[in-house]
Amino acid sequence: MLALSHLTLSHFRSHQRAALEIDPRPVAIYGRNGAGKTNLLEAVSLLSPGRGLRRAAMDDLIRRPEALGWKVTAVMTALTETHELATFAEPGGARQVRIDTKTTPQVALGRIARILWLVPAMDRLWIEGAEGRRRFLDRATLSFDPTHAEAVLSYEKAMRERNRLLKDMVRDPHWYTALERQMGEAGVQVHTNRLATIATLNTAQSGATTAFPAATLSLTHPDGCAPTPDDPLALADILAGGRPRDMAAGRTLNGPHRVDLGAVYADKGVHAKDCSTGEQKALLISLILANGRALARDFGAPPILLLDEVAAHLDAGRRAALYNEICALGAQAWMTGTGPELFAELDSRAQYVEVDDDNGASTVTQRSNL
Repeated sequence: MLALSHLTLSHFRSHQRAALEIDPRPVAIYGRNGAGKTNLLEAVSLLSPGRGLRRAAMDDLIRRPEALGWKVTAVMTALTETHELATFAEPGGARQVRIDTKTTPQVALGRIARILWLVPAMDRLWIEGAEGRRRFLDRATLSFDPTHAEAVLSYEKAMRERNRLLKDMVRDPHWYTALERQMGEAGVQVHTNRLATIATLNTAQSGATTAFPAATLSLTHPDGCAPTPDDPLALADILAGGRPRDMAAGRTLNGPHRVDLGAVYADKGVHAKDCSTGEQKALLISLILANGRALARDFGAPPILLLDEVAAHLDAGRRAALYNEICALGAQAWMTGTGPELFAELDSRAQYVEVDDDNGASTVTQRSNL
């Protein structure tokens, strides 16, 4: 089992204070627009490494006008262990993390929590830039391999230093060698992890009985970008050979930071970017569910799912199918919607939370049923 049993927010976004005691069932959160429903999901997303589902700056999470700093605490059961988690930030300060009262780096959360999300901003994932698709893939990869975050951070840190040298027109090769070796080591690990995740997701989709369409995934490279090799020294050599071109561009033009996640609607043979809006959404849901099935098999429990306004764009049949698959998976899925009627198909299989607004402060009320 992977689920929260307690969640407390203090001066987080619109919530001055909110406290929930929940069980492993799905959590259906409803209330009018702007009441603070998504803020609850964002708080849960910060129990994993990274900047959360909105990728917000830490000061943007602070409730106004108090500006006292924010804090999220939780009790999470992961397989056979239960942990007390806390993450917080003071005004102008960096985010801090504590696990069982001990201060730890953010990446340590990845060893405990497997949290995935689907938010309205991702509806355009297939038609916008490659960066969002890489983040989507890296979130899935992190759920399978907690060390992936460290590899990504190591690669990006070395690349930032190399880009600074390029912009400063530094030509001495000795300044680049160590950075390119670091990028080679971390970059190949990042690339290998991503390929493994794609293979896992493709397998999880092909073997499933589901109401949602399968997407055949692949990694692609833009024109002019060398494919990422599986040997760290070979990647370092590619980077070294590309210095003149990179210097002219002022940035690194080869490496795993340039790859893109390709997706094809399997049954139709149509690229995701060319599918209808509804089909693109269904493909995303299918991938999230496939990720959950694969984790249930390999990790021993499905991830915590954060599905913001997911029901609003599904007809009653697809909603019922989604809820049935979530319940069959056994995932604690946190879902938001404007009204309780959007969760009618769940009935007693879920727990319900109503969020309202009281003079600018969000209020949270747990309901026993609809």
